[in-house]
Amino acid sequence: MAMRFDIADMQLMVNISEVKSLTKAAERSFLSLPAASNRIKNLENNLGTDLLYRSSQGVTLTPSGEAFVKHSTNVLRQLEHLNADMREFAQGIKGKLRVFANTTAMSEFMPNLLSQYLHKHPDVNVELRERLSYRIVQAVSEGLADIGVLAGIDPSNVEASNYEHLTFIPYRKDNLVLITPLEHPLAQNKEVSFVDTLGYDYIGLSEWSAIHHFLRQAADNLGMPLKFRVEVGGFEGVCRMVAAQVGIGVIPESVAYRQKEYNQINIIHLKDKWAIRQLQVCVRQLDFLPPFAQDLVQLMKEDAKTESQRP
Repeated sequence: MAMRFDIADMQLMVNISEVKSLTKAAERSFLSLPAASNRIKNLENNLGTDLLYRSSQGVTLTPSGEAFVKHSTNVLRQLEHLNADMREFAQGIKGKLRVFANTTAMSEFMPNLLSQYLHKHPDVNVELRERLSYRIVQAVSEGLADIGVLAGIDPSNVEASNYEHLTFIPYRKDNLVLITPLEHPLAQNKEVSFVDTLGYDYIGLSEWSAIHHFLRQAADNLGMPLKFRVEVGGFEGVCRMVAAQVGIGVIPESVAYRQKEYNQINIIHLKDKWAIRQLQVCVRQLDFLPPFAQDLVQLMKEDAKTESQRP
């Protein structure tokens, strides 16, 4: 028999998990303490399991309580999206598309793509967010993003139990490369390993960027620190700082060759496997996406095909 869940019960349990107190959770939920306590007892009776451990120090979640809160959080988040979407529909917007992308896709490819797309779809709004690639996969899997653009994820190695419902579509190749000043100890190399660069000062994007976290993780995996001397707002800024001999940087190859026309920088290929970047489009089930979302995926396929045919 299907169970019926009350949104107020879900919000109450989420509040309990955050404040670890039934009294404070009741206040946050605009309920009296007896009413909140009664709701929890009825919920536990209906589910046939205890959701809370109760003690003189307060309340904590049982394993079943943790599971309930996890799913409730997702449901409440989806309801927030529903409310926001409905408000926009009421204002004349006919669609909303949530796209999560890594740093390279955000800076290099999405601006032109979205310009073309939005010109053809004036009644669609796009929410574009920058995330690390593994976070993008999670977001698409959990329904927090409609489309993901990412790199460094091998679909054949993705946990089947969690992501078997995802579809990965090859998009573009854009490897990461090292850039240095023309007069630099590494400048004579055609290729280097990332580990051999970690003794030098780096120029990087802000700590909030996906590529910043990615490079720090790569250094952590080697057990070595990554020294950011200067953090800037974009890849152009990285190139200008490197040209000014402030440090070195790791950026997408397409950016490096474009900026080399304007900045005195040297481009060196990285030997590390993670530097080989195959961008991919990730969706849950392409056929289940609304038509306006499928149109963006199709536009990206056409963009990839055009790029692959260039000499």
